[in-house]
Amino acid sequence: MLQLKNFAVKLSGIAAAILCAALLPCAALAQSVAFSFDDGPSLDETPRMSPQQRNQAMLDALARHKVTAALFVTAGNGADMPAGYALARAWGEAGHSIGNHTMTHPDLDSAKLSLAQYQREVMDCDKIIATLPGYQKWFRYTYLREGNTPEKRDGMRAFLAAQGYRNAYVSLDTSDWRLDEHLNELLAKNSKADLAPIRKAYLAHVRQRALAYRDLSQRLQGRDIAQVMLMHHNLLNALFLDDVIGMFKEMGWTIVSPAKAFEDPVYQFSPRSPAPGQSLLLSMSRSLGLEPLDHWRRLQDDGDADIESLKAQGY
Repeated sequence: MLQLKNFAVKLSGIAAAILCAALLPCAALAQSVAFSFDDGPSLDETPRMSPQQRNQAMLDALARHKVTAALFVTAGNGADMPAGYALARAWGEAGHSIGNHTMTHPDLDSAKLSLAQYQREVMDCDKIIATLPGYQKWFRYTYLREGNTPEKRDGMRAFLAAQGYRNAYVSLDTSDWRLDEHLNELLAKNSKADLAPIRKAYLAHVRQRALAYRDLSQRLQGRDIAQVMLMHHNLLNALFLDDVIGMFKEMGWTIVSPAKAFEDPVYQFSPRSPAPGQSLLLSMSRSLGLEPLDHWRRLQDDGDADIESLKAQGY
């Protein structure tokens, strides 16, 4: 395990103190993962499935496997209208947690966006989701970016604390959104296209990310952390979420709720990297100045390798 003294130098004082106390006696834990979905629910039309069918397919897959997940709502995608609000409500009624992912999904790293504007996005979304069953004061940064300046980063952290919100960190990031874009482009050209290659590529993508982030957690923490995985509320997962859950079970991973995963002390970290965001584990490694190993480099390619492979196969 990397020396905790090195972590304390790089991390904010309170978080470092909590984690040093929590992690010193830590033994290796069985690998677990929690499922979370951003940007939903969307009322956009997609091939093969209506918004209602996509939403129900994802809920059905979670129910079949008895998985409790979290939906991070971008309210402007549909929850600010009756039809989309009903889709979000269905998640809460099914026992899933509802979190905040802003109104319109702006980028806090943008020089054109002020800290006050971003905070207003959070509060406007909160007004909508606070009326839903399953509502939690969990906030997930859009694009997993915490601001292009220390003032934005620290200002948002103070704002969230004042509002009683926790940073709903992601440790296991995926680029399912890129594969979803490719899927929609394929179906727009051929609505009857064989989706088996997409399914295979998606499962391989998630598996590669899961194993790489597990390796990174062991390098940083000397143990398996409770991973929180980022996926999206989209057609790709409406079609293949059942397969993804089944794959993790076959891998021997335990699936836990996001609330349970967030009990892991690793989520008390506040990385001080000049470029916070993306996976918490990547932010931690940057804060420590670690050189990425070869198999970690693909964690930042946004699925480019997977899509190029599909294109080479004619998909």
